[in-house]
Amino acid sequence: MARIVMTDDGIVFDGASLEERPMGGAETSFIEMANALAARGHEVVVCNKCPTERTHRGVRWRPIDQGVPESADLYIANRGDKLIRLCPKARRSIFWIHNPAGYLLKARYQWKLALRRPVIVFSGASQAGTYPGWAFAGGREIVPYGVTDLFRHATAREQVPPPRAIFTSNPLRSLDWLLELWASRIRPAVPGAELHIFAGAATYGAAGAAKADRMSVVLDRAAALADRGVVLRGPVPKAQLVEELSAARALLYRGDIGETFCSAVAEAQAMGLPVVLEDIACMSERVIANETGFCVKGETAFATAAIQVLADDDLWWRQHRAALAQQRGWGWDDAATTFERIGGLG
Repeated sequence: MARIVMTDDGIVFDGASLEERPMGGAETSFIEMANALAARGHEVVVCNKCPTERTHRGVRWRPIDQGVPESADLYIANRGDKLIRLCPKARRSIFWIHNPAGYLLKARYQWKLALRRPVIVFSGASQAGTYPGWAFAGGREIVPYGVTDLFRHATAREQVPPPRAIFTSNPLRSLDWLLELWASRIRPAVPGAELHIFAGAATYGAAGAAKADRMSVVLDRAAALADRGVVLRGPVPKAQLVEELSAARALLYRGDIGETFCSAVAEAQAMGLPVVLEDIACMSERVIANETGFCVKGETAFATAAIQVLADDDLWWRQHRAALAQQRGWGWDDAATTFERIGGLG
C-alpha cells in the first residue's frame, strides 16, 4: 500500500459532493481518481477546499488551509500553480491538468515546473498537443478520464426512444449556437422532437456563479423556445442523469475549443446514446465516427446528422448497439492503474 497525497485549490467540494449535487468534469475526475486509488488499497489523503475534515469511501479529505503533508509515495497536484511545490519530500509527483495547456506557459507555472519536474498528465492527444515540446515537464503522459461506473451498465434498449435530444454541458459552450440550429433546421425537419437541456451555473460552484449572468442570457433564450420543443431542466446529480440518458435518443453538442475530454459525451456514449458533435478540439476522440455517432464540420452537416439520428430508426439501432459494445470499456480503475504506473507504485 502506498501513501498518496492529492491537492486542489479550486471550488469547495469533498468526496460526497459527487453523490449530492451536479459537478463539473474536472472535479468529478478528481473525486473519482481519489476513490479509485483508495479502492485499490492505497492510503489517500486529499487536501482541498472541503469545509471540514471527513473520510468518505476510504479517502481522507481535509481542508488545505490546515496544511499539506511533507511526504508521500506519490503526490498529485491538480491544475493550480500554487500546488506544484507542495509535499516536497514525495518520491514521485504528477501535475494533472484539465484545460488546454497554454496557461502553463505563464512564468508562474514554468519556473515551478522547472524546479519540481512533475510528470504532466493530459486527458487526450488533443490536449497534449497544446503544450509545446520546449516547455518544462518531468515527463508527459496521456490518461483518459474513466467513465463513472454508474454509466457503464446500461443494457440494450427494447425499443427505439422518441425523438428526444439532450444537452448536458456548460451553457456557455455553444448552447446558443445549438438553439439557433435546433429552431431553424432540426425541429422543423422532425416535428415533435424535443431538446432537453440539463445545464446551469450550479454545476460549477463559485466559478459558475461568476458567470451566472452570461449563462442566464443563453438559458433565457432556451426557455423562450418552449413552443419549439426546448425543455429547460437544469443540472442534476449523476444518478438522475443516468435515468435521463436512458430515456433520450441522442446527445447534441457542438464542442468547444476549451474542451479537453468532455465527460458529458463519454457518459452518453457509455450508455449507448448516439451523439452528434462538431469536429472541434477533442470531440473526435470521444466518438467512433459514423459508428457510434457523428463528428462533422459545419452547421449544415451537424443539422443533417442530428435529423438522421432523430428520425432514422435503423441508423439509431446500429449506433446504439455499437456505442454499448465499444464505448464503455475504460473506467476509473483503469485510469488509477495508469497513475500507479506513472507514480512508480506498480
